[in-house]
Amino acid sequence: MSDRSPDNGRPGPAAPALARKAKAILVVGGSGFIGCNLADSFLQDGEDVVILDNLSRAGVERNLDWLVRKHGRRVHAAIADIRDLAAMEDAFKDAKAVFHLAAQTAVTTSLQRPIDDFETNARGTINILEAARRSGRPPVIFASTNKVYGTLDGMRLREAGNRYVPADESIASLGVSEAQPLDFRTPYGCSKGVADQYVLDYARSYGLATAVLRMSCVYGPRQFGTEDQGWVAHFLIRALAGEPISIYGDGKQVRDILHVGDAVAAYRAVLKSIDRLGGCAFNLGGGPSNAVSLDEVLREIELLTSRPVTTVGSDWRAGDQLYFVADTRALEKAVGWRARMDWRTGLRDLHAWLIEEWSAAGPVKHRPRRVTA
Repeated sequence: MSDRSPDNGRPGPAAPALARKAKAILVVGGSGFIGCNLADSFLQDGEDVVILDNLSRAGVERNLDWLVRKHGRRVHAAIADIRDLAAMEDAFKDAKAVFHLAAQTAVTTSLQRPIDDFETNARGTINILEAARRSGRPPVIFASTNKVYGTLDGMRLREAGNRYVPADESIASLGVSEAQPLDFRTPYGCSKGVADQYVLDYARSYGLATAVLRMSCVYGPRQFGTEDQGWVAHFLIRALAGEPISIYGDGKQVRDILHVGDAVAAYRAVLKSIDRLGGCAFNLGGGPSNAVSLDEVLREIELLTSRPVTTVGSDWRAGDQLYFVADTRALEKAVGWRARMDWRTGLRDLHAWLIEEWSAAGPVKHRPRRVTA
């Protein structure tokens, strides 16, 4: 797929033409939600940014167009697939840092197509590490997931109103730390977990400056969420369209949601300190102060939209965690980062962006799911 033009007719991969032999920030998956926000932050600082993406996820072409309109010639698009090492290597030649945010992101898709999931998340990550090792050896910062900790079956929980709460007071007040044993569940958890470990091992085996951020649920502007990934945006999109929202389980599952602006700040802070953080993994999430249940988010959406939300109940999905809140103290101590936007303010920000985006370009029409790069 990577050596053909995508459906929208964009050109195939080519080495980015950087002026004055400039070094660039390379964002792999840079047309995606987090990737384009990260790219935008560097572009605002005057950096050249290379966007490596195959544009397979619905809505991401809008994000790339937005970056080009806003920043012009400092945006360099390399349309390629991370499963094809030869097709994407040129994009690494002038990279001074690599952020790897490309992935197959849905547990459901991984269960349906485990080989595709492996090829994108595991093999694709090795391709990126090899491309970095063969070029100028830029630092590589990888977007991992809290799913590497599994379903946390051993965590005792109790119900408190419309949410689950850990019986362990320490976890309830601080969250789940990096000391939690890894436990890969579902093909998605396995492929992301393998990638997570390879990124860390390339620091040990090859001396590549790498770091891993194990993310909780990130949300915010430029997110075109689906039922399988990006649930906060998906809930809002469905509510604004007056469509029912599927709830898998009882809606009392808890996540620590993190605004994308805070996520971008974390990635940049890790890069700034990569010389001393190479080979480290950190949890990244909103923490206990931004821990919310699905039901609580739905109630807040009703306030934002001024109308009731219709839900449809379904069975629990494989690999779902009843409770995950990240203990982010290690990251806070390492780089001085903390989540600054509270979840209600962040939800209002996403709501305002969706209204603006729909008025300008209309709602996203989700295409049949394909493996994303």
